[in-house]
Amino acid sequence: MENISKKTAEFLLQIKAIKLQPANPFTWASGWKSPIYCDNRMTLSFPEVRSYIRKVFASKVRELYPDVMVIAGVATGAIAHGALVADELDLPFIYVRSGAKDHGLGNQIEGRYEKGQKVVVIEDLISTGGSSLGAVKVLREAGCEVLGMIAIFTYGFAKAEESFAAENCRLDTLSNYSVLVEMAAETGYISDSDVDTLRKWRSDPSVWGK
Repeated sequence: MENISKKTAEFLLQIKAIKLQPANPFTWASGWKSPIYCDNRMTLSFPEVRSYIRKVFASKVRELYPDVMVIAGVATGAIAHGALVADELDLPFIYVRSGAKDHGLGNQIEGRYEKGQKVVVIEDLISTGGSSLGAVKVLREAGCEVLGMIAIFTYGFAKAEESFAAENCRLDTLSNYSVLVEMAAETGYISDSDVDTLRKWRSDPSVWGK
C-alpha cells in the first residue's frame, strides 16, 4: 500500500492536480485559507494516470469487497472515476447527487439499483468528509448496503476520521496528505520551510492564515 500511496502522490504532483502555494494560499468554499488545492479531475486528462488510478481502485475493491454488486460515484468529482472502475470490474454503476433534482423524476441517485444490493462508493477527495458521508447516507436510506468507500486522496483531518467512524463507514484512500508532503519535499517541489507551513496548516486549518 505504501508504494501505491507514493506512486499516486507522485502522479498528482507531476500533472499538477495538487497545487502547493504556502506563500499564496487558496480560499476554500468553507472560507478556510489553505496552502494546498487538490483537483483530482485533472487525472482524467492524462491516460497513464487515469489508467493507473482505475486499476488500483479496481484492485482495492476486489481485495476488500469481493461481494460488491454495484459501484457508486459521488457527484460530481467521482462520477467519471466510478464509471471507469465499474467498467473495469464489469459491474453496474450509479451516482449520487448532492441533492435531489428539482425537475423530472427528482432523483438523487441516478442509475438502476435495488434495495439490499451491496455497494462500494468511489470518491475523488476527502476533506472534512461531510459531502462524502452525505452520499453514504442517501444510499443507505434507499436500502443499499454500503460496504465502504475508497477515495483517491485524503487530507487526513481528524474531523473526517471521526465522522467516518461515527457513521460506521470504512474509508480507504490511494494516497494521503502526509505522503504527498513527503514526496513533494523529496522531489524539490517544495522547500523545508514549506513543509513546516503545510504541517502547521493541517494541525488546525480553520484558523490558519487568519
